[in-house]
Amino acid sequence: MISSDVRALSAVSEEIGRAFGAQHELRPNDFRALLLIMIADVEGTPLTAGELGNRLGLSSAAMTYLVERMIESGHIKREKVASDRRKVILRYDAHGMEVARGFFGPLGARTSAALADIPDSDLAAAHRVFSVLIDAMREHHDELHAG
Repeated sequence: MISSDVRALSAVSEEIGRAFGAQHELRPNDFRALLLIMIADVEGTPLTAGELGNRLGLSSAAMTYLVERMIESGHIKREKVASDRRKVILRYDAHGMEVARGFFGPLGARTSAALADIPDSDLAAAHRVFSVLIDAMREHHDELHAG
């Protein structure tokens, strides 16, 4: 049952992502890049262009083109890492954050309202379930790409 729920959540999430991409003239890899940059940032492990390219399965040249296009459109920016000035990570730019908030803000409000009556203990349990599922899916993904 949980696996079915995760697939349904994933499917509707993809549909919403496609709608966002279409509304903002983003190619599918552009949206995937924005999503991966945001997830990595939230997890405290911001991505370099090379790491993002590996996750997207893009060549170095294709990744450079994507990053330059996304920087020109104001969605992302390069930022030097304070502890290692040679390392450059990708982050949302102010325009990109504004666009994302404008589109996803109503979804956030709807989600918060939907969860408002769920007890904290249930939310904590759900978080633990999602965490182990995400770890399992990442392990499977890594195995698929390792060989």
